[in-house]
Amino acid sequence: MEEDHKPVVDNQRRPSNEMRSVVKKEVIKLLNAGIIYPVPTSEWVSPVHCVPKKGGLTVVKNENNELIPQRTVTFGWRMCIDYRKLNKATKKDHFPLPFIDEMLERLAKNTHFCYLDGYSGFFQIPIHPDDQHKTTFTCPYGTFAYRRMPFGLCNAPASFQRCMMAIFSDFIEDIMEVFMDDFSVHGTSFDHCLKNLEKVLKRCGEVDLVLNWEKCHFMVRRGLVLGHIISEKGIEVDKAKIETVERLPPPTDIRSLRSFLGHAWDVPFEFTDECEVAFRKIKELLVKAPIIQPPDWNLPFEIMCDAGDYAVGAVLGQKKKRKSTCHLLCRQDS
Repeated sequence: MEEDHKPVVDNQRRPSNEMRSVVKKEVIKLLNAGIIYPVPTSEWVSPVHCVPKKGGLTVVKNENNELIPQRTVTFGWRMCIDYRKLNKATKKDHFPLPFIDEMLERLAKNTHFCYLDGYSGFFQIPIHPDDQHKTTFTCPYGTFAYRRMPFGLCNAPASFQRCMMAIFSDFIEDIMEVFMDDFSVHGTSFDHCLKNLEKVLKRCGEVDLVLNWEKCHFMVRRGLVLGHIISEKGIEVDKAKIETVERLPPPTDIRSLRSFLGHAWDVPFEFTDECEVAFRKIKELLVKAPIIQPPDWNLPFEIMCDAGDYAVGAVLGQKKKRKSTCHLLCRQDS
């Protein structure tokens, strides 16, 4: 904790009847699992609140008869704890997460993949008994503290990543990649990937790390990793994201223009026919993004540059069996 921190006791929030039922079911489930326990008093008390629970993924066909992964409708609500005041008084753990682009490059050099998911990942990390009282929360059914690390704590992601890195330290960047509770096991052939999977599952058993089998995928040739499609072809854009761009209508007023740009510009709004053509051209280029190949550090690189009156662009590539793109760069001149 920070040296000048002051404990905070928050009052409980009044939930609706529907949210009260959600909280009651979750509290009973956590009590039965031994993850929380009742506490009579604590110098730290945080309130509960409920957020929509994300649905699972399904596959649907788009207008071009292509299979697109889409998230299904919301299944219900999830109970969370508002730890903002506790987090403000907590010394931050700056343990780094892996660079996503480097992780994807290592994965894309393989042909077979297994994607594993930790079951209620944070709950698998115990909290020191001396600190459990700080996680106390209040709800209509009493005050409770966690024995296991809950969502909402500012240092929870860093603590979890540190634990996973320690468990799989001799496997990471060799036979698997770890990003939080998402584990990607890979191999250059079916047998190679199967052998690597056996090593990872054995390690999970040795440390009692539980996996969610419903979210695991075994021996696949391509898969969705952190919003990117990974296969032996390289790194592709998720088609679900492309669908969003394709369906984006041209802006017709200030509000829709701000939505397209992401922020407001202090300029007059004039959407001419020339702007319409440029808008459609931008969408066309965005949805036809090239497949990015991981670099081969044993081969030379080529830089191809171009510049005009208003913009510059560059491509970093290599000549393998055919020309492959490793990185793209563009910028508008001011």
